[in-house]
Amino acid sequence: MLRELGVEVTPTQIVDLVEALKYVDLTSRQDVRNAARTVLISQPQHYPLFDQAFELFWQARKTNQLQQMNVGRPIAIPRKKPPQQIVVLLAEEIAIPRKKPPQQIVVLLAEEAHGEAEESKEPLVDRVYTYSEQEVLRHKDFAKLLPEELVEVNRLMQAMTWRLEQRRTRRRMRAKQGQYLDMRRTMRHNLRYGGEMLELSWQGRKLKRRPLVIIADMSGSMERYARVLLKFIYVISNGLEQVESFVFSTRLTRLTLHLRHRDIDTALDEAMSVVQDWGGGTRIGESLKTFNYDWARRVLGQGAVVLVISDGWDRGEVTLLDKEMKRLHLSCHRLIWLNPLLGYANYEPLTRGIQAALPHIDHFLPVHNLVSLEQLGKLLETL
Repeated sequence: MLRELGVEVTPTQIVDLVEALKYVDLTSRQDVRNAARTVLISQPQHYPLFDQAFELFWQARKTNQLQQMNVGRPIAIPRKKPPQQIVVLLAEEIAIPRKKPPQQIVVLLAEEAHGEAEESKEPLVDRVYTYSEQEVLRHKDFAKLLPEELVEVNRLMQAMTWRLEQRRTRRRMRAKQGQYLDMRRTMRHNLRYGGEMLELSWQGRKLKRRPLVIIADMSGSMERYARVLLKFIYVISNGLEQVESFVFSTRLTRLTLHLRHRDIDTALDEAMSVVQDWGGGTRIGESLKTFNYDWARRVLGQGAVVLVISDGWDRGEVTLLDKEMKRLHLSCHRLIWLNPLLGYANYEPLTRGIQAALPHIDHFLPVHNLVSLEQLGKLLETL
């Protein structure tokens, strides 16, 4: 009904509404109304339209009520059994602004229709909106994907667009209105006036996107997510300009050069071949120490953002992990920890590694499905 009245309702909003109804009292009409209005309506001018649709869908029961709302007359659906539903065709436009011309809307009413009905093999259907398979895959955990689903997820992942927030550099560039006076251009442009400063030229700070550094856990505890996350690293490495990629298990391995191939399968096979400790134990503290001492000065300049992907299971020294996380946090612009276990509702950060790392993390986010990657993309644009 909302779609027919010009209100854009996406599949994501439908899923969000289903989730929201789990937390409200379904016997309370006002609670259901508020939940639906909050999730489905994003523009103030659509509030009256939502109220009309809500009242019509849940309350309209009699002909005189429908006529008062100026929505036409009820027409009975022919069925084999006594009709249990009434189809109301909105013959006239409701006096509310909307984006597209009025169309007929089918409203199913739960009250029993009066009068006899003729038999009909097919019910009267105006339009059916089906649940998209892609929407299911967007919310499905990476560890539970079937092989054919994994292919589709890879395609959707490659279609994502990644952007990082721009930072102001020390370099200056020409600007209509800037903070700094460009004396050379000002003098040159005012020669026509005999050297009198009648026109001023300005400069502003040049903007440049922040570098991104990815440090991913490929140990045995991350094996269910390792291949998919490696494809995510490949996609984001080829979607942004300055990306450095590292993986670790018991030691740190740089994959930046190996992930620059145009063919994703070739890049992933080559990357997996150079990782000697794939699926081994986890030593997060020692791996971060190697990064801080050997790579931090090279790749963490210009306000870099660091993504650490790990479930936090660590067999190394907790004190070392705490020390190296603190040093890494002080060396970068933002430190984001992505944990696939955050996708579980009952997850609690109880492991020693996570407890040692949490005080030094700016953002603690899940990375278990496509929706979580979309949320990460929105965050990176605003850092």
